[in-house]
Amino acid sequence: MALGRYNRVDNNNNKSSSYCSTVTIVIFMGLCLVGIWMITSSWVVPVQNGDDPAEEKKNQLKDQVETVIVDSNDRDNKPQFEDKRNDLHKDGLEKDLDVSLDKYKGKANLAAEENQEKTEETKWDKSKKDNQQFNSVGGEKNVYNSENLGGQGSENAEKKSDSNKDDKKSGSENAEKKGDESTSRTYGDKVDKNDDKVSDKRSADQSSNEVFPSVAQSELLNETMIHNGSFTTQAAESNKEKNAQSSSNSSSKDYIWKLCNSTAGPDFIPCLDNCEAIRNLPTNIHYEHRERHCPEVPPTCLVPLPEGYKFPIEWPKSRDKIWYKNVPHSKLVEFKGGQNWLKITGDYLTFPGGGTQFRRGALHYIDFIQKAVPDIAWGKRSRVILDVGCGVASFGGYLFERNVLVMSLAPKDEHEAQVQFALERGIPAVSAVMGTKRLPYPGTVFDIIHCARCRVPWHIEGGKLLLELNRLLRPGGFFLWSATPVYQLKAQDVEIWKAMIEQTKAMCWELVNKTSKEPINKVAIATFRKPTSNECYKQRSQQEPPLCLESDDPNAAWNVPLQTCMHKVPLDPSERGSKWPEEWPARLEKSPYWLLSSQVGVVTKSYMQGMGINWSSVRNVMDMKAVYGGFAAALKDMNLWVMNVIPVDFPDTLPIIYERGLFGIYHDWCESFSTYPRSYDLLHADHIFSRVKKRCNFVAVVAEVDRILRPGGKLIARDDVETITELENMVRSMHWEVRLSYSKDKEGLLCVQKSMWRPTEVETLTYAIA
Repeated sequence: MALGRYNRVDNNNNKSSSYCSTVTIVIFMGLCLVGIWMITSSWVVPVQNGDDPAEEKKNQLKDQVETVIVDSNDRDNKPQFEDKRNDLHKDGLEKDLDVSLDKYKGKANLAAEENQEKTEETKWDKSKKDNQQFNSVGGEKNVYNSENLGGQGSENAEKKSDSNKDDKKSGSENAEKKGDESTSRTYGDKVDKNDDKVSDKRSADQSSNEVFPSVAQSELLNETMIHNGSFTTQAAESNKEKNAQSSSNSSSKDYIWKLCNSTAGPDFIPCLDNCEAIRNLPTNIHYEHRERHCPEVPPTCLVPLPEGYKFPIEWPKSRDKIWYKNVPHSKLVEFKGGQNWLKITGDYLTFPGGGTQFRRGALHYIDFIQKAVPDIAWGKRSRVILDVGCGVASFGGYLFERNVLVMSLAPKDEHEAQVQFALERGIPAVSAVMGTKRLPYPGTVFDIIHCARCRVPWHIEGGKLLLELNRLLRPGGFFLWSATPVYQLKAQDVEIWKAMIEQTKAMCWELVNKTSKEPINKVAIATFRKPTSNECYKQRSQQEPPLCLESDDPNAAWNVPLQTCMHKVPLDPSERGSKWPEEWPARLEKSPYWLLSSQVGVVTKSYMQGMGINWSSVRNVMDMKAVYGGFAAALKDMNLWVMNVIPVDFPDTLPIIYERGLFGIYHDWCESFSTYPRSYDLLHADHIFSRVKKRCNFVAVVAEVDRILRPGGKLIARDDVETITELENMVRSMHWEVRLSYSKDKEGLLCVQKSMWRPTEVETLTYAIA
């Protein structure tokens, strides 16, 4: 019975199987008929338009596209098709197949017709929608991908496009948000850093929302696909650059610093203490041994500190006293003690305010000059002064109270460290001598030149040195001379006075006033004025000294030999020197009359306040590349002074700086500056290092920065990121404190503070050993 039961089941199964087979055959035939109808009614090869502007480009790209299409047709037994622009079908399967063909041939058309921007946008709007539908069809997505770009599918290409879009979006947001992306900012040891990478989460969100890139980005992608990878993507380039910068930072060079061993010790000035060069001079009759003789290879060692060095006393107290151990020299105290220059008082060197010609105080001497020559008008008409043979610069130190800037200069001679005393006091001064070369200043820039018993032989050799003053003095400017020949009747003094009168008359200088001895300091002053026209030059019976050749540039001053000649007074209203500048302080802001347009630079106060600097502790400042003096102008209301340096290989804008009532000097930063170590509280370097390091030893330049900057002093540097990074690595190796590090758009800003650290290993400079 069991068997019979199973037989009934088998019979029923046979009947059911026959029924299913019949239904299957019917359905299959129906589908075939539907398929034949669809093919005959819808799949029509479009007529080629001979006027289609893209046809020629299609033919050129045929070889790149044909292989992909033919191989696919072989697999699916389907005919080859071409689509005209905007000839996309609206039914599901037809649309998907059409889009897949258009993806290769339509994109080629797009690359060939980039100039038709409006049409391209319409096409890519449609293509974007079609690709979204195409990708939504499972199994169809990779129909043609196996042959694309060596096996890389369109899905990968679209992901790369999304990556491009994310990166470009990130870039546009950077332009709108200050300091957001590609920006790093460091205060001391605290770092606040925003990487310019887009987060994974953000990329994922954008990828899910944006399946296809924008028009411009798609064009770049198409170019890359058509040329098989010959164009890189922005994402790849950006990542490569970031990796390179990261690698550069992580493998920063290790700098090994040594301590300079020289006869000058803590007071070493490389270009003035080159003992070897001085020994080999054929003569020193014209003070050649006091001039600059720079070593062929600039030193890269660090100058030692004096034993017991302390942070300098702040201005204005420093004008009256400084730490003795900072400038431990007593010879000048003994040599000039009777002239009230300076005294040793406990731990201090004190300055009673006197000098050789004003033992009872500089202010009384300054007021005496004003009374003798009212036209001088301290701080108004007379703003920028050159003090030759300045001693410890008390004259310049007290003229600050009259809104006057004084460029004090004196040689490094037997008057031990006189310029160093001046700088330690907070008074501007440089080490220089009137010898065989022009002083490093442009022509006709000083309102007054002062010499108080400066021991310069003005009258000898045809008045060559006095003619250098004539080059520097403005037309209508004054020469103040209070040496002993003015008021003493000794035979030598009388002879020198007579020679000076003859010389100044030949130069057409007018003797404005010769005072009698004033009762307190018991000195007299002779005041000469430079002419404001050329009439006197023409009327001279003898043309001695002669006029300089027209080719002789009075502004050329770097290593230029002195000439025994005079330059003509400029008369054209458009020439500098034909008019006296505006009174101070109007001359600071008003564009000089001889400029075609306003070119004065301004540094914003926000820039100055953003450094985290206590400006009350800053007195001696140097702008290493001053341009128009904008940095100094921004600091005009502060109790400090700025030495504006114009590098010799930069445009000569130093005359503009003087015209504004500021002062400065020419210099070549491949050499050491003519100042003592530890002279400045702050150095400002705006795009100077990247230029200098192309022709100089950058390590030597940074060693020079260390030499002239005081411990506790600060360096503000603005430059390209590469240079700022290199500079930061160097100063860190010298144990300087990084107060601020900021970069954006390949520009960097760095503020660092020098420490007391000195290396222990010593390097002996043989040329600097006496």
